[in-house]
Formats: sequence, structure tokens, C-alpha cells
Amino acid sequence: MRLFFTCLFFVSFLNVFSQTEVKPEIKPVIKIDSLYREDQFYFSIAYNLLVNTPERLKQDKFSAGLSAGFLRDMPINKSRTIAIAAGLGLSYQNFYQNFTVSEDTQGAPIYGVNDYGEFVSNRYRQYSVDLPIEFRWRNSTYESTKFWRIYGGVKMSYIFSSKSILDDGENTYKISNNPDVNTFQYGIYLATGYNTWNIYAYYGLNPLFNSVSTVSGEKVHMKAMNVGLIFYIL
Repeated sequence: MRLFFTCLFFVSFLNVFSQTEVKPEIKPVIKIDSLYREDQFYFSIAYNLLVNTPERLKQDKFSAGLSAGFLRDMPINKSRTIAIAAGLGLSYQNFYQNFTVSEDTQGAPIYGVNDYGEFVSNRYRQYSVDLPIEFRWRNSTYESTKFWRIYGGVKMSYIFSSKSILDDGENTYKISNNPDVNTFQYGIYLATGYNTWNIYAYYGLNPLFNSVSTVSGEKVHMKAMNVGLIFYIL
């Protein structure tokens, strides 16, 4: 009988010990999408310059440019470091300068390059819908969203609204949607940098205005150039 109870106790002890055995933790398998895209929202702020300008033309104050939009990324190599992207955006461009636009008695525009002492204030601004198409290189991987990039391409813009405002001290001329403004503009651009912060430069290939002349008879072929920063947000 003593032997029976001893065996029973031993079996019960083994049973309790086996129930406390720790099983290894099974971690879930996290799948990483190696077929990633760098679809991005972008926002840029730039200083607007005028190039190929008439003589005596000078800029004043800070001429700011703002743009924002979305780009669709389309990788073209296996490692997805090279891609083509196309997008859609909006831009606002503002220029402070001494290229003036006034009106004659018939309402026709008159163009001139005046000294700053000859008027109180003068500015030109435009709003556009943009279509950027760019070629992309980056050293990104599907495990990291921080990488170096060089993006370059062409941007086509449709100017849907423009306005020049001249205060000469006696009269204020406000000319909206001037028919001499080139409503279809295009140029090349380059963006390069790391992660979110990138240097941006744009150079217009066609003039801001169609064939117009100043009061001195000089033809105007000035173009826009923007230099600033562009931010990409996934």
C-alpha cells in the first residue's frame, strides 16, 4: 500500500511539472511590400526671378512663388531606384518689379520700364494649373523612406488667372487676365536633396508675355525663373 501511494504522488508531480512547461512565442510574420512606389504630395516655396529682361528692369522686395500638388510614381527598373512620375498641381507666382502695365483712353495696355521714383507700387501675379512630368533617381529601399534623390523634368502650366496692379500716384491700374499674357507656359526644373528637404530650381522656356513692346519700342521676351525649396510627403 505504501508503494502504491508513492507511485501515485510521483505521477501527480510529473503531471503538474509538465503543465508548467513554457511554449516558445510565435511571432507574426510581417510582409514587406517590395513593389513600393514613391507616390508623393509636394509643396514648394521659391524666390521668383525674371531673366532675359528689358534694359533698366529691376526687381524689388521678395517675389514669392508657391506650389503644391501630387505626383504618381512609376518605377522602371527592378530595384525601383529609377522611375518616371507625372502629377497635377497648382501654383501662385508673384513679381515685384518696374515693368509697368497701364491703359490708354481706349483701354489698350501700355507697357513701360519706369524708375521706382515714378510710381508708388507695382506688381504682377498669376495662378496656374501645373502638369509636371519628371525622371527620377533615388537610392531608396522598401525598408526606408529616407534617401537621396535627384528629380528632373518639364512642367507645363496653364495660367487661368493673372493680374497686374500699378499705382502711379495719380491713378491705379488693375488689369486682370491681360490677353498679352502667355496663358500656356512651360519650362524645365530640377529637385535634389535628402528625405523631406530638397533644393528646387525652375527655368521657363517661353516668355511670360506674348510679343509686346515697351514705350521705347524694345521687344519684351522676359521669362520666369524660380529658386527655392521643395518638400515631398509620402
